[in-house]
Amino acid sequence: MNNGEYAILKSMVNSETAFSVYKTAEDQRLVFGWANVAIRTDGKTIVDSQNDIIAPEDLALAAYDYVLNFRDGGERHDPALRKKARMVESCVFTKEKMAAMGIPEGVVPEGWWIGFRVDDDDAWEKVKSGEYSMFSIEGTATRVPVEGGDNE
Repeated sequence: MNNGEYAILKSMVNSETAFSVYKTAEDQRLVFGWANVAIRTDGKTIVDSQNDIIAPEDLALAAYDYVLNFRDGGERHDPALRKKARMVESCVFTKEKMAAMGIPEGVVPEGWWIGFRVDDDDAWEKVKSGEYSMFSIEGTATRVPVEGGDNE
């Protein structure tokens, strides 16, 4: 693994790109990546492995709730494995925010970018080794069928 300032977990931003760790540094223990991408840079809606779609506005509300009330990272959605990391960065990219920042359409997906400082030694080793190569959000929702949804 290359030495750098932090780890970046790559996600399905512009196509079926696989997740991977780009950079890491022992001293900072920082990891960044997409918590969730609702709409890719090519305009396609993401359908996740549970066959769910999260609308950008619902993702934004979930992100704000998480930042206001939780901010810790865990492992494998296991309550016994909470408090392994602390949030250091969060930004929900919406069309409106990107326009205000001068980011042209198609450059950044509509999604939630996050960063954590990993405090737990074992969890950090799993990030560095690539065993943990993506973020996974946890929550509850009511499933609503979508007519004519883009299932790509």
